[in-house]
Amino acid sequence: MKARSSNWQRGVFIGTFIVPTFVFFCIFTIYPVVRALYYSLFDWSGMSENKTFIGLGNFRDMFRDPIVWRAIGNDYFLVAGKIAGIMLVATFFAVALTRFRFRLAGFFRSIFFIPNVISVVVIGVLWNFIYNPQIGFLNAFLSLFAKEKVTIAWLGFASHTIWMLLPPAVWAGIGFYMILMIAAIQNVPESFYEAAELEGAGQWHQFSRITVPLIWEQMKVSIVNIMMTTLNGSFVIVWIMTEGGPDNSTQVMGSYLYQMAFRQYHFGFAAALGVLILLLSLATTVALQRLLRREVVELG
Repeated sequence: MKARSSNWQRGVFIGTFIVPTFVFFCIFTIYPVVRALYYSLFDWSGMSENKTFIGLGNFRDMFRDPIVWRAIGNDYFLVAGKIAGIMLVATFFAVALTRFRFRLAGFFRSIFFIPNVISVVVIGVLWNFIYNPQIGFLNAFLSLFAKEKVTIAWLGFASHTIWMLLPPAVWAGIGFYMILMIAAIQNVPESFYEAAELEGAGQWHQFSRITVPLIWEQMKVSIVNIMMTTLNGSFVIVWIMTEGGPDNSTQVMGSYLYQMAFRQYHFGFAAALGVLILLLSLATTVALQRLLRREVVELG
């Protein structure tokens, strides 16, 4: 009887925490997904109750739309660029601030983390100013080395504007992942590095054969998180800086969804885009986790 009573109390205790979480998950995650699937089957403006059932018509139109394919390509371009840029710079700073101790290490940690406490909207506006062709900091800096004033419209060319979105996107994420890397590196036993130094291993060999393998789990989590936040959250900085232009060259799935829903009032098509974003996120997460499941290969 005591064992049964103990199991009952344990079940009630666990249920007290699980049930409310599950209810909120259903309300704010499962229900919106189901509604999006429902609306994607209709031709609906979103402004009236009149909906016309068209089955998979929105999905057929979506895959025939060249802008959708461009948006998908831009999303994955930003994913690859952010993973490479953030992980390289964040890991470099983390190693520098932990392995090479100096007085101002704490100060630099705070400085590098500042972008993470700034709104993405503010970051977009700030970098718009940096790229401004007339009064922007970038052109002003380049003008110091040129005979004439530089007035390049960095966000005005369809061929390279998507590349100009990478610096602010990477800059905005470095601080957070740097802190994660610092926490992981600080958990590596110091005796490992001391033994490596006694064996004559240099800083590069210590990094490649001790640091990276022992923080690989944290690096994998960071890579997957960057991918998920980019596929689902790159809309804001794109919309603030370019609104998907010029000539739809910087459209991502989120910005195109917003445009179709709230600019062109094609909610059915926008719902289909939302379903596509969900499926791409799930598929990419599974693929990336399987790829990263392999053991890290020594860099040296």
